[in-house]
This record gives sequence, structure tokens and C-alpha cells, in this order.
Amino acid sequence: MKKLLLVLLVVALASFLFVGCLPTTPGGEGEGEGEGEVGICPTVNVTSQVEVGGKTYIKGGKQTITVTFAVPTEPVSVYVGSGIKSVPSTAEEVVMYPNADKTVYTGTYDFGSISKATCGEAYIYVSTCETCDACKYPYTVDTVHPYAKIKVTADVCSCEGIALTFASTSVSGCNPAECCGDKCSGLASWAIDLYDSDPFDECCNTPCKTPVYSCSGAGCPVDCVTDCLPEEVHSTSWVTDGYYVVTTLLDEVGNQARYYTILEPFDTAFYDKVEAAHKLGYATRVELTEYMQDKTDPDLLALGKDGVCSWFCRPVEDYITRSYDTGEYGFCSDTPDNVMTAQEKCQG
Repeated sequence: MKKLLLVLLVVALASFLFVGCLPTTPGGEGEGEGEGEVGICPTVNVTSQVEVGGKTYIKGGKQTITVTFAVPTEPVSVYVGSGIKSVPSTAEEVVMYPNADKTVYTGTYDFGSISKATCGEAYIYVSTCETCDACKYPYTVDTVHPYAKIKVTADVCSCEGIALTFASTSVSGCNPAECCGDKCSGLASWAIDLYDSDPFDECCNTPCKTPVYSCSGAGCPVDCVTDCLPEEVHSTSWVTDGYYVVTTLLDEVGNQARYYTILEPFDTAFYDKVEAAHKLGYATRVELTEYMQDKTDPDLLALGKDGVCSWFCRPVEDYITRSYDTGEYGFCSDTPDNVMTAQEKCQG
């Protein structure tokens, strides 16, 4: 009996010891609920945030910050800055609005201009009367557009028609990952749409027409092989003016890049060229022509400014006012920095 009482006494003492060892103000760094006191730091979410490789990425531009506490808390201060140990003097305070019971606070902050291609790291700080140090939440702002350098080749089908291959590899055979990607959060998805006429003849950002063929994928590389498309030799329904192609790239936070090109018509001369190459065992590289969205605002043009679709492509001869190199494969882009970024990696 005495031995049993002794064992119970030891267990009780050990329980008190472990309870007394629980920390109240840890000094280490944390994830998810920030860095600071256990049970005091709230959860923080930003409308565009995604987790990639253990990091939190946020899309540039105005985003909503939501801070959620487990219990009613006030006052609450939220800052955005790049300090390490504590809230830096240069941090900007975000105006936050609480819900009725003071458990959820929301506010809007501009995380950087989309026009400036950056991939910068900083912190969101949350400070309350309950915390000795502000809770810190690391993030990376992504204002970098994805890119791809895509070649187009053609081959004859076994029965009739021509199949196209879109691939983000250079003629010299560079690593596909270097010919396509994103220098921040990473390329999330791509899509290639073929139209039998200009999809932007009456509209701006959203095509007015339905594509005759589409393919899509996730991440790099871009690799798309179409169905057999009609050509003049075997079909009366071939596309006489050539296919209009729109390539859309999205990175993990939603930054978009689009490329626009027209393929040469699949007439008899083109089919004969592709068939001759096929007999020799290789595919034919397709010549590409850039095209523009011609919906412009006369009032803006009169002031020497661009039209309502200012980043849409212009014919090569009109590059006087906005000059940029569209690269070896001739893809025109609504975000010209992407094409130049791709050239750094893939000089075919």
C-alpha cells in the first residue's frame, strides 16, 4: 500500500512539473499562426495567397487581409514591412475593421504594382495588448508574369489533315524548364486556343468567338498536339486565312501572360511542304505572323496615348511607339517583359 501511494505521489509531482514548464512567450519562429505567443497569435489570410514549397505567395495589387482571433480581442494593429526582429519604423499600418464581437478584422493593402516585375519578401505584423512582441507572418509578393517560348511544328496525319505540335523547347534543345516558367511562384497552368478567324475583332480582353480547338496543361513544359486539322488538298472546309492562336499562361497567384499569333494557311503549297518533310522523317516548322487587337479609342489616340487594349499586339511595322523584340518564334505578347525574360533562357 505504501508503495502504491509513493507511485501516485511521484506521478502527481511529475504532472505539476510538466504543467509549470509550458512556455507562455516562445522566442522561436512559427508557421500558420505566425510567430509569438501560443494561443494569442491569430490566423492571417490574404485573398490571393497560395502556399508553394513551404512559402506563402501573394499577388501584387490591392488585397484584403483577414485577421482571425480565437477570442474577442482589442485593440488590434496590423502592419506590413520588411523588418526581422520587430515592427520596423518604416512599416505601414493597415486600417482594419472588426466584426461585431471583435474576433475578425479585415483591411485592404496594396502589395505592389503589377507593372513592376518583382518577387520580394516581407512580413505582416499583428500587434495586440496581449502580446509582448508582434506576431509575424512571412510572405512573398509576386508581380512577375509567367513566360514560355513556344515553337510550332506541323506534320501530316495518316489519313488526311495536318496535326500541329506546340512545344516550349528551343531548336537547340534547351531544357524545357528553362523555356517556360515563372521567376517567382511558378507557372501553374497554360492553355492554347485556335480560332478560324480573329477572336478580337469586336472585343478586347475576352475573345468573342469559340475556339475550334483547345488544349491545356499544368506547369512546364508546354506540350500540345492538336487533332488533324483540315487542309486544302483533302477538304473544302480548310481555314483559308490561317488559324489565330491565343496562348494563355497563369502563375500560381494568378498573374497572366498571353501570346498572340496567326499560323500560315494550310493551302496546297503548305501541305505539299509538310508532306515532303514527313517523308524525310521530320516535322515542318510553321511560320508565325503576329496580329493586333484593333479596337482603339480615337480620343486616346488623338492625345498620343494607346487605345483601350494598349498591350495587345501591333504589326511589326508599328513598333515605333512601343518597341520590343518578340523572340525567335514571333509570339506577340500583351506583357512584353515576358518575351524578353524567355529570351534570356532560350536563345534557340
